Formats: sequence, C-alpha cells, structure tokens
Amino acid sequence: MGYLHYHEIPRTLSKRLHRGLYSTQFESPQTIIRSRQDRRRTYSSTRHSHSQDGHRISEGGHATISSSRDSPLIDSFNRNHTYLRISLTERCNLRCQYCMPAEGVELSPSSDLLTTPETLRLARMFVHHGVNKIRLTGGEPTVRRDLLEIIRGLNEMKEPGKGLRTIAMTSNGVVLSVGTKLRDIVAAGLTHLNISLDTLDPYKFEALTRRPSKMHAAVLSTLDKALGMVVTNTESTGVHSLKLNVVVMKGVNDDEIASFANLTRTSPLCVRFIEFMPFQGNKWSRNTMVKSSELIERLRSTYPGFSSITSVSGDQTSREWKIPGYKGTLGFISSMSDHFCSSCTRLRLTADGQIKVCLFDPHEISLRDLLRKGASDEEVMVLVGKAVQGKKARHAGMENIARLSEMDGKYGALKNRPMIKIGG
Repeated sequence: MGYLHYHEIPRTLSKRLHRGLYSTQFESPQTIIRSRQDRRRTYSSTRHSHSQDGHRISEGGHATISSSRDSPLIDSFNRNHTYLRISLTERCNLRCQYCMPAEGVELSPSSDLLTTPETLRLARMFVHHGVNKIRLTGGEPTVRRDLLEIIRGLNEMKEPGKGLRTIAMTSNGVVLSVGTKLRDIVAAGLTHLNISLDTLDPYKFEALTRRPSKMHAAVLSTLDKALGMVVTNTESTGVHSLKLNVVVMKGVNDDEIASFANLTRTSPLCVRFIEFMPFQGNKWSRNTMVKSSELIERLRSTYPGFSSITSVSGDQTSREWKIPGYKGTLGFISSMSDHFCSSCTRLRLTADGQIKVCLFDPHEISLRDLLRKGASDEEVMVLVGKAVQGKKARHAGMENIARLSEMDGKYGALKNRPMIKIGG
C-alpha cells in the first residue's frame, strides 16, 4: 500500500500522485495468511544475523521479523501494543472547540457503527493476543445506552494474572453526575477514569464547549464523586486511577495552570496538561499551542522543588511531576513538541469499526466490514497485524500534521477525521 509521507509534501506530491501511489486496496485475509505462512517457511530455511535494532537480517541484507515477535500486535520497531482505545460513539453532549468544528460533523448512520456484540468480540480478540488495557472513549461514551453492558462484557475478560487488567474510560463527566450512574459503572468493572475539563471558570466553559455553564457544575460534581470512590487497593472495587485532562490553549486557559495544580494539594488526582493538537476543522495554530516545557518552567517558578517522578523507561505518554507535599501529581502530554512515539503501545478502534495505528495517521482499515462478511477471528487479526506492521517509527511532526489537516483531502492527500470521529 502507498502511504503519504507528510514530510514529502509539497516537494514530491505531484510526482507521487502521477505515479498513483495512493492505493487504499488491501489484500484479502486469506492471501495475507498464505503470504505469512510462506514467509515463515522461508525464515526457517535461511540463515540470519541480527541488526542493532533487533531485526533479523537475512543473507540478502533485508530486515525481517523474528519468530519471537510473530504477534499481530508487535510492529516492525518491536513495539508491543497492549493498549486498545475503543470509541463507542461519535455523539457528544458538548461541542468543544478543539474537538468538533463549529458547524458540527456529519455523523455516521447507526447501521455503520459497531454493535455491542461486535465491539466485545473485537475486544476479546485483542485481549487474546495480549492487550491488557482497554479505554472507552467517544464522542462521549456515557451517551451510549448499553455502556453498562459493554463494561460488564469487558470485565468478564479479566483473569487472575493474565488477560484484561484495566478497564478505563475518558468522559466529560456531565452524565456521570446524575444519580448512581458513576457508581454503577464502577461496580460493573470500570477501574480507571479520566475526566476532561479545560477550565475552572463556568463562563469560560460555556465559550469553550458551546454549551450552558450549568454543565460545568455537573462536571465538578462528578469529579467530587469520583474522588470519593478512589481506592488504593487495586484488588478492591473502586476507582484505581483518577485523572483530569486539560487541553491547554494560549490566551484561553493557560492562565489557570496554577489553579489546576492546586487541585492536587489534598486529592489523589493527576491533572494532565495536554498540548493542543491539529485536527480537521479545529483551527490549530502554533501561536495557540503551549509547549509542555513552557508549562513546566512556569510551575517551577511558582512551586520550589517541583520535580519529575517519571521513570526513564516504559510508556512515556504522560511525564508526571509532583509538587512537594501535595497528594496528587501533574502530568504533561507533549504530543506535538516532544513526541513519545518510541514507547507508544496503543491502537485505536473507531466507533464505526476502523482500526487506526496512530492518532495522526489518516489511514484506516475496516474491521467491521470483515466481521460482517463472516471472517474468522484469525482472519481479522491477520488484517490487524498488517495494519500494525504499517505503523511508522514516529508521527510527522506538528507542522506537517497541521499542513495535512489544512489540506483537507486536497491534491490526493488523505483526510484525517475530526477528533470526535476518531475517539479521544
């Protein structure tokens, strides 16, 4: 398959278009299975040496994948994908500016979305192959009526010492403030909760979300409830991890950093500051984005002893810091200014059943269509493996991502979706 390499726009775009390199056709699962079997036979009969990056090098000098990494979830850079984010819906009860264009988005027909049995079947396949963490996203996942049924189904995939360990969800928190909704989903098996809130000012909330400020009070109510359900014993039913996600935008909410930091003084909460990222229709600009490094320097000047507590090894998605004497922590997600691609272990499944191996890669493969054509679990996972093998070493960098987003599908460039249709 031909991929559009962001850094090659605009120098070679016309040449590549002329050559017709942007085919989106994929081999059938049966063809891929036969090809994989042929490669295995070739590997077993060929002497190999090893390159520095762990690839096996045949006598012909070509890198191949070693049999020890012959898993559909391990890519060509030896990243083992154990984290799956599943978007349950494209619908949301807010209209956050960085997530959805002001004019809204065209929603997929309900018949195009994964059903509950399809969602759970795909989740089970991924867990069988090593996924141990699943996060439910949207849209807003709590607007899905069968949310409890999905969480209960995922909870059945937990096994002592293996299988699924973490069932997480990212929510704006509005619906969870109602009645026993939050308690019910935790009782069903939810272990980790991220709440999205970009301002502590109700009037600013109204401007950012294009929704009434009374919803701001609902989010704060959910946060308070969730804090009361945090448990330190991971064997107990309760919220094992509670995080507050804040997308920081210059001149919009970057003056509230210290106020958010103070939320961690007496609460077991991780407040995570996320760099503003470019997606279709969200009018991203370099001038609006605040780098994580800038935020860290600001907080260092405010809180003496402010220091990093993140290990240099493992998943570096969020670098955590701590204010001395504070109960909670602060996290920094620098997707744009200091990417963490080398330790990325996540895959995404959209609400309409497309697998995305990278948030910023517009290429998608439909697992839904394969399921509905009667494919076996093995055939589905072979196609997943093909997608994973196509994952790049890193994303293209913020300027190229922004340029591609602005191109909006012009000149043959593939168009990435708005954030709300990918899944947060």
